[in-house]
Amino acid sequence: MSDWTQKAPQAARDFMAGRRLDEVECIVADIAGVARGKAMPASKFARQERFYLPNSIFLQTITGGWADNPSGAFTEPDMILTPDYSTATAAPWTADWTVQVIHDVMDQQGNPVPIAPRNVLKRVMKLYEDRGWKPVVAPEMEFFLVARNIDPNQPIIPPMGRTGRRAAARQAYSMSAVDEYGKVIDDIYDFAEAQGFEIDGILQEGGAGQVEINLNHGDPVALADEIFYFKRLIREAALRHDCFATFMAKPIEDEPGSAMHIHHSVVDMATGRNLFSDEQGRETPAFLHFIAGMQRHLPAVIALLAPYVNSYRRYVPDFAAPINLEWGRDNRTTGLRVPISGPEARRLENRLAGMDCNPYLGIAASLACGYLGLIEAENPRAECLGDAYMSEDELPYNLGDALDLLSESERVREVLGADFCAVYEAVKRLEYKEFLQVISPWEREHLLLNV
Repeated sequence: MSDWTQKAPQAARDFMAGRRLDEVECIVADIAGVARGKAMPASKFARQERFYLPNSIFLQTITGGWADNPSGAFTEPDMILTPDYSTATAAPWTADWTVQVIHDVMDQQGNPVPIAPRNVLKRVMKLYEDRGWKPVVAPEMEFFLVARNIDPNQPIIPPMGRTGRRAAARQAYSMSAVDEYGKVIDDIYDFAEAQGFEIDGILQEGGAGQVEINLNHGDPVALADEIFYFKRLIREAALRHDCFATFMAKPIEDEPGSAMHIHHSVVDMATGRNLFSDEQGRETPAFLHFIAGMQRHLPAVIALLAPYVNSYRRYVPDFAAPINLEWGRDNRTTGLRVPISGPEARRLENRLAGMDCNPYLGIAASLACGYLGLIEAENPRAECLGDAYMSEDELPYNLGDALDLLSESERVREVLGADFCAVYEAVKRLEYKEFLQVISPWEREHLLLNV
């Protein structure tokens, strides 16, 4: 083995042990969370300490368009990418022996590139650390397994199960529903084990073919890396069994959407104690301040938690998605839920993020709101004790409105970085403009001959 393999996690070393490694994929996450980078022979990777990509990869839209660079001329200077060996992991679905490695993104002066999503999350983490705090998160991933869809004009339908029938809706927590596509789940487990990822649990969600995977709590950057990897892993497992995995927020009409719920707690680095519980196990003022920060600042980051036009179809009453910023204890109708737990595990669950968000940016945005709450030390409004769907909507209705809120929030832009926010807004406004040029089947059906 070459020297770099000794820096890799144990699971990656186990994967490479006794084998001749063929290829290394050098990757970073772009604004959408898509893996960008280069693949190279393992022998070349062992000799090369860095490689280069243009900064324009962070200006590309989900449709392949290019936003104008808000900071000036579109000269596409090279960024320097260096491997973070702690992220080395297998690509067990490939025909040869391949390893993936996430890379750190620096400019040519050695400074972190502020528009790289992983660096945005690290920036927010540093703000916490400067105060002596360490945030801890536990994400949940929801997604749909669907029948292959090669014609975008056709609606998405559930996959065919082992019984020869399509997956049925409204079967939340059903074990037999999970068994319908058990071979895909088996491959997800096998791939995750090969990559060194621990799954806390897999369950059937409320939609037809909808699955939820829970991850153990831990470091936000490490867990964002895992979700970035998991999205690819799950897609590959589905393709092996003639179906697609989709992380769209709302892929099927009249079905629930897919969320990336984020559980948050904050540890005092000096004492190791959960900042949200006092020595007697009671809720602390800091816990309420964190909730207040979420209520006050989440509207400004909805554009990161719900990054596409489809994302806003998820925020509808009675479809297991929030429509406002109410908070409550053990209340799943609220956008901000306090789960049942002991004092050491006291946490807040943000239920607003969609599974279509970039995991680095979704977690960074959520943590940014909690951080501002801790700094501002205000209290939230009264707890919602009933059905939060009976309260008024508080979320933007579309991506354009959400981007307006982001552009108006100086506090959020300061925490996430002004350069990043400018680039993100440019990319998303171009995507929104492209969407508005498309005429939908609904418009043709109801307006063509009737207006």
